[in-house]
Amino acid sequence: MLSIDRINHMEWDEFVSTLGPVFENSPWIARGAWNSRPFVNAEALHRAMFDQVLRRDVATRMEFLRVHPDLAGKEAKEGRMTTESTVEQGTAGLDRLSSREAAMIDDLNSRYRAKHGFPFIICVRHYTKVGIFAEFIHRLGCGTEIELEEALRQIANISRYRLDSILAPQTDGEIKPS
Repeated sequence: MLSIDRINHMEWDEFVSTLGPVFENSPWIARGAWNSRPFVNAEALHRAMFDQVLRRDVATRMEFLRVHPDLAGKEAKEGRMTTESTVEQGTAGLDRLSSREAAMIDDLNSRYRAKHGFPFIICVRHYTKVGIFAEFIHRLGCGTEIELEEALRQIANISRYRLDSILAPQTDGEIKPS
């Protein structure tokens, strides 16, 4: 695990390669956050990264959402998801679906993407498998504008967990000299 001080002193390429995976298939976020250094703590780093998304127009945000994999979808079945997504979906049991559950999630993925134009995104760490299905069905009934905002909220949670897995816990918000 790395300290925030270590992150602040990284060269650009190391910074991007270390923090690029925090946001799914979107190293441009780490590249954009580079200029916000130094970060006083993990929260400041996460905010600088997430602000890269929030500053974009709706069309760019939609494109950002589209680089995320379908939940237990084709990318998962073909082994083409990022390591982070593979682990996250596996911890929720989405890699061990029954044939009935797999058919149901394929149908939900198709319907959701057709309705909203981007995949269903959920922080699986906050839900059981049953809860994920219930949330999927509930959110399928929501409007696209609401779902765009909800997807971004879910990504904020996912990315914070990913960032926390990289950073060592800090006891206070001050930068320690190296």
